Order: sequence, then C-alpha cells, then structure tokens
Amino acid sequence: MTAGPLAAFAAGVGPPDAGPVVAEGGRTQWSAGVVDPEALAAARAVRAPAGVVAVEAADMTVRVRAGTPVADVDAALAEVGQVVAVPDWPGATVGGVLAVGHSGLRRLGWGPVRDTVLEVRYVSADGRLVAAGGPTVKNVSGFDLCRLLVGSLGTLGLVGEVVLRTRPRPEAERWLAGEADPFALLRRLHRPASILWDGTTTWVLLDGHPADVEAQAGLCDDLTPVETGPALPPHRWSLRPSELPTLAGEGAFVAEIGVGTAHRPDPQPARPVDPAVRTLHERIKAVFDPTGRLAPGRDPLAAA
Repeated sequence: MTAGPLAAFAAGVGPPDAGPVVAEGGRTQWSAGVVDPEALAAARAVRAPAGVVAVEAADMTVRVRAGTPVADVDAALAEVGQVVAVPDWPGATVGGVLAVGHSGLRRLGWGPVRDTVLEVRYVSADGRLVAAGGPTVKNVSGFDLCRLLVGSLGTLGLVGEVVLRTRPRPEAERWLAGEADPFALLRRLHRPASILWDGTTTWVLLDGHPADVEAQAGLCDDLTPVETGPALPPHRWSLRPSELPTLAGEGAFVAEIGVGTAHRPDPQPARPVDPAVRTLHERIKAVFDPTGRLAPGRDPLAAA
C-alpha cells in the first residue's frame, strides 16, 4: 500500500540530471539552515506523500508518510490513547519536523525527536527509494541512518515515509510557576516534561498518571498552578546546558532547563564550527549527494 505513493515521490525527485530539488512541507521552519537563499529558491520543490498508513497500538508504533501534518498524526493516535514526541508546530508536517530535527518543549521528559524514529524510507540523490532502520529495535546493528537523516535539512535524502515510536498519552498534565530555582527543581523532580526559566520566573510542566503528577506537584511547594507556560520568543538558540545560567541579565529569553535550548527575540549569532566536524560533514555529504542537488543552499551546521 505504500509502494505506489513512494514510487511516485521518487519519480518526482528524478535522477541527478533532473536538477536541484528540495522537499517542501508546511514551510513552518523554511529558513532553517539557509546560507544561500538564491540557490534554494532555484531548486525545484517536491512534496512527500501524505497520510497515516498504519497505527500499531499494541506495538506502540505508527507508520506515516512524510507529508502528513503532525496534527493529523496526533488525532489518529488520540483514538488509541497514544502520542508521539514530535513537535506540533501549527501547519508542520512530519517530514519537515524531522528534517529540521528540533525537539518540542517536552524534550526533557520525552526525549529528543530523533529517538522517535525507528524506520525511514527516503529518496536518495540519484532518485532511488532507500529503506533504513526497521519497525522494531531488536537485533539492530551498524550505522543508524535514521538518526543521520533527522536534522539533515533534506541535504542527504528526501524523507517519504517513517515509522515512529509512540508513547502513552498523558492522563493528566499540570503547569506550575513561581520564583523557584529551576536547577534545584531539575534535581528534585523525576522526569518532568519541561522546566522553563526566564531569569526570574520558573515554569514546570508535569504529565503522566494523575497520582504521579500529584506527587510530583507536592515537591513544588514554592510554585503555584497556572493555565499554561510562557509565550516563547521567536528564535531558538542552541547552548550547552551548563551555559543556561549565564543568560540571566543578557536580555529577554526563555530557557529549557536540562536541555540546552533557549528562546530569544534575536537570532543566534553564527558560531565557529570545529574543523573536524566540518570535514566530517563534507565527507558525509559527498557520499550521499556528490553533485549537491539536494536542498542546495542549506547547511545543517548553520541550523544546529
């Protein structure tokens, strides 16, 4: 049932002589990693097929085509009491979110988005349909191509379909806020979904079984219930978790404690890239896309 749409997607990408090509989703993160806007604009845009192929509730997996809105996947999983740790940015598609590789606000408790990907079917630079990974994690060996593709901005392959690991949908969730030490709360609480801090106020998101949420809330006696978390500034900064305390007094921000992500009004300045990392990046790109036809003008290292 999946071969037809995926074969059509591969045909749309075409062989190397079909020219530069870029996958287009909801364009919610279209500017991520763009270093040459003209080259990107000149590439032919293609769209991955859409649709939830199969929800395997007993195995806690879902097979979904990359052009599917994340909201549609969430709705399908809600019917079986499950959820997937993929950010639900309004209008975002599964393939677009995985291409960017940024996790959502619940990364602290739910883990990074790349950990949800078990299998990928993608179109290579030479127009072939390639499968990597598998719907289970038993007896897996060798290099994990699924993790390599997540966050690659479509520069190594264009994702057409994935199998994602699901988790139980939380029966309860609660936001708390107050002037508490976020780093002390990180040590005190057991797997909170999120801890946010703006230098003055700390917000904590607890989710899971109602009894567990209630018990964890009891450890936050210096916080009070609130309806939701803070509004996030538009730009995402990537920092070492140990660098987050230094943000205080450096302008507006909301930091994800324990993760190493901060949200700020201004874009993050370009950071120097370790030459060894750059060399490795270039070698991988040369193997997967020797002619540079996939997502030209994008650099994953510029979006890290």
